[in-house]
Amino acid sequence: MLADLRDTPLRIEDALDHVRHPGAGGIDLFLGVVRDHNLGQDVVWLEYQAYRELALTELAQIGCEVEREFAATVAVIHRVGTLAVGDLAVVCAASAAHRAEAFAACRALIDRVKTRVPIWKREHGPTGARWLAGCEPHP
Repeated sequence: MLADLRDTPLRIEDALDHVRHPGAGGIDLFLGVVRDHNLGQDVVWLEYQAYRELALTELAQIGCEVEREFAATVAVIHRVGTLAVGDLAVVCAASAAHRAEAFAACRALIDRVKTRVPIWKREHGPTGARWLAGCEPHP
């Protein structure tokens, strides 16, 4: 399992290389990309901040849960810092013996990351900046 936070541009290959193995008949990949709008407002750039130690712990816990539940191998890498439109914000990959398990594992991985990991997003647009609702740390 690979779980990481990075303040440098993400590389898809880092996640894919981690989940590739001879028993992997299916590999699923999710890419979270910075878009140019949200909630009806333009986005010029954004920033992610994290409670690093807790975020890394939670990413690893989620990764282990998903691997156990779906008999999968997973990788999740999330970006922190300043990102431009088009930049990768998160890369999730999951492999399993069959595609159904790989799809399900990858979906569970990103869904849990979005709700449980203490990472917060601040969007910057022509009218200023705003913090978006973040997650609540998982007990």
